[in-house]
Amino acid sequence: MENHGRGSGPRPEGGRDDPLDPVSAPAPPDPLPYEGVWRFTASAVDASVPQARHAVRDLLFRQGVPLSDDLLQGLLLIVSELVTNVVRHAVLLSPTLAVEVAVGAEWVRVSVEDNHPYRPTALVADHDETGGRGLLLVREVTREAGGVCDVEHTASGGKVIWAALPLKPAQVP
Repeated sequence: MENHGRGSGPRPEGGRDDPLDPVSAPAPPDPLPYEGVWRFTASAVDASVPQARHAVRDLLFRQGVPLSDDLLQGLLLIVSELVTNVVRHAVLLSPTLAVEVAVGAEWVRVSVEDNHPYRPTALVADHDETGGRGLLLVREVTREAGGVCDVEHTASGGKVIWAALPLKPAQVP
């Protein structure tokens, strides 16, 4: 796994960004020890699903990211579902995939990138089918955690699907 260092990285909307006027703004605080962005690649094969899940889990533990058990399990489920989607649906045009973990002071973001150009849709699956619910599950886990998720096109013509979750529990009104 490659360590791409600490500091700025992709942040979810509403995250802490540099101000527009750096002259009059106070200096940003130093990053916390667990903040950073890490990215690794894998082949789009079945064995990559548990390998990606374990790599993300080990990274979060090694960095000391303050996660509740529920949040950790949700993140690992999201990683499993997103990598599985690449293995099942994008492998012909994308024999490799990339997993990125970005951690800020108050959030963690996981994303999976492939080179397949088509944007997936979260369709309601037939109750008799055993598959087809992965993106629905990702959206529900993300929503329940108070986070956001989306699909974006990459400059190379592929796509990246990401989910950003708050490190602190979502406030219930």
